[in-house]
Amino acid sequence: MRIALFCGIIVCTARCLSQTTDTDHKTDTLDVTDVLKKVFTRNSYVKSTIPNNGQKRIFLSVLPDVEYSLATGVTAGGKMNISFFSNKSPNANLSTITATAMYSQYNQFSAFVISNIWGKKSDLDFQGDWRFNIFPTYTYGLGGYTLASDKDLVDYSSIRIYQTVLKPIYKDWHFGLGYNLDYYWNITDGSPAGKLLSSVTDYHVTPQSVASGISANLLYDTRRNPNNPKNGSYASVVYRPNFTFLGSDENWQSLLIDLRKYVQLPFWPNNVLAFWTYNYFTLKGDPPYFNLPNSGSDTYNNLGRGYALGRYRSKNLVSAETEYRFGLTRNKLLGGVVFANVQSVSEWPSNKFEKLLPGYGCGLRIKINKDSDTNLAVDYGWGIDGSRGFFFNLGEVF
Repeated sequence: MRIALFCGIIVCTARCLSQTTDTDHKTDTLDVTDVLKKVFTRNSYVKSTIPNNGQKRIFLSVLPDVEYSLATGVTAGGKMNISFFSNKSPNANLSTITATAMYSQYNQFSAFVISNIWGKKSDLDFQGDWRFNIFPTYTYGLGGYTLASDKDLVDYSSIRIYQTVLKPIYKDWHFGLGYNLDYYWNITDGSPAGKLLSSVTDYHVTPQSVASGISANLLYDTRRNPNNPKNGSYASVVYRPNFTFLGSDENWQSLLIDLRKYVQLPFWPNNVLAFWTYNYFTLKGDPPYFNLPNSGSDTYNNLGRGYALGRYRSKNLVSAETEYRFGLTRNKLLGGVVFANVQSVSEWPSNKFEKLLPGYGCGLRIKINKDSDTNLAVDYGWGIDGSRGFFFNLGEVF
């Protein structure tokens, strides 16, 4: 749960434009750069929008920020989003690279780069998720009946390397293969008692763990801008077998199903209904403890707004979320959302789903870069048992 602390607007947004002037395309859309130009130059707002018109374009959004959460305390760092078209087709997909680095008052450091890059002919899609963490944090045990008072401080360092290459097989359908590596080391108990929760020790947590495997990926994606989808569908199915001969501690298999749908309302084109279901199943074997699905364990750590990262964890997880996105100003500088979600994790060791964990909330959207349609998302969410807090994202949550 994170609160973005802004001194005025601490946003720096840059655009790298080539062969196109600001007056080539007129629109009433404004972003933070336009506001800063108005404030500091006293000139009229620049009105421009640049779709993919056959000219090479790169859109860069940089966000230095100071944040606070119960898990991290005060953090300082920065986020960067680079969006670009890799070819001149008007129907080309937008490629994106998002990089984040942060350091907290509790000596936590996290840096990651998440990429979705299309080849020149849109014939290949390169997806990457690379991370490095030094991250003492709380864990609460397994299952949906754990209490906030059960929290146990665990310290660890980790590296994640996920890289996938997908190729179109029919229209918006893609199939590909990937390699996934998760390496955790220096896993130690940081609580005063020096003893891990029984539900953690029963799962055989060791000082280090390695999960190494390949993945088979099936993707259907009709979105054209993943930063802020207005319509279309997204479906991803990832089967991941991990093998000891690739360095994994154990042989185990998982299945991830990620489905999303976006409906643009006909009479209010800036308003969108979005639906998301994220489901992770362990098919065979026992994944390492920190590889188990948990609240916020999706790629961008957005799953289950209303709950802290890692609040609920187990071998299987199912979740569903819906969000209504709407404009607040005619110039699209500001927007809002209301959302509701529910998740459930299987109990340990029965692996049965027993408890529903609902969440809900609302949020503000600030247009950071109108050319790539990238928003700053600031949400406040509530869960059960007093769980609540702020959530912060560069780009839409899903």
